[in-house]
Amino acid sequence: MGAAMTKLNLLVALALVFGFADKTLAEDAHAVKPPKQMKWSWDGPFGQFDRQQLQRGYQVYKEVCASCHSMHLVSFRNLSQPGGPEFSEAQMKAIAAGVQINTLDDKGEAFDDKGVALQRPGTAADRFPSPFSNELAARAANNNAYPPDLSVITKARPDGSNYVYSLLTGYSDPPAKFELLPGLYYNAHFPNHQIAMPQPLATDDQVTYAPNAGNPAATIDQMAKDVTAFLTWAGEPKMEERKQMGVKVIIFLVLLAALLYTAYRQLWKDVDH
Repeated sequence: MGAAMTKLNLLVALALVFGFADKTLAEDAHAVKPPKQMKWSWDGPFGQFDRQQLQRGYQVYKEVCASCHSMHLVSFRNLSQPGGPEFSEAQMKAIAAGVQINTLDDKGEAFDDKGVALQRPGTAADRFPSPFSNELAARAANNNAYPPDLSVITKARPDGSNYVYSLLTGYSDPPAKFELLPGLYYNAHFPNHQIAMPQPLATDDQVTYAPNAGNPAATIDQMAKDVTAFLTWAGEPKMEERKQMGVKVIIFLVLLAALLYTAYRQLWKDVDH
């Protein structure tokens, strides 16, 4: 009887242990991984954007992301302004002119007599156009998922720059026994690990960088870093100006404090304590 009870207790204990282990593994499989902590050129009070990286990041956005995601808060003229990618004026205008913008004719019509949308070449004043005419069309093309606008995506997500980079590099095959819903993809850094967006950066050299001394190889990791830099700038285009002003203010306050202390000592030097 005692031996039987001992065996029964052992079996119960093993069942509890393995049951708890299975539950723990299941919970770990669904736990969202925190963003990878990267070192960025713009970190710190003196950090600045890498101009060539921003230009490469725009190229990645244009050739990969722009087919689904809009950036309606960014204008083409911003691409040549100080603090950003700083394309030349001619380059910026050429980029804008290479994009077709929906327009109206003299009668205020948006379509011609054949039902085709009227378009014109973009100008510096135009904002980046949306790839879809409306939300319904966007959902219809993306398995009912609505691609978010990327203008301020790094400001809208906690630890935004690291999050975007981690998401872009976080795709993988799901672990064993993980139930992935049809039409979704596994990403370790996305809530529930199930994301509707297919892996946007799937192969090295998906984007062809210009062969110059300042451009590295277009690996998945490098493209993810570059487009993250571009999206970070888009979310805060005056970052460098703000940091420079902050440094000037601190220097001013230090000098003011020194001046006030000197004046204080001068005024009270003959007063007995």
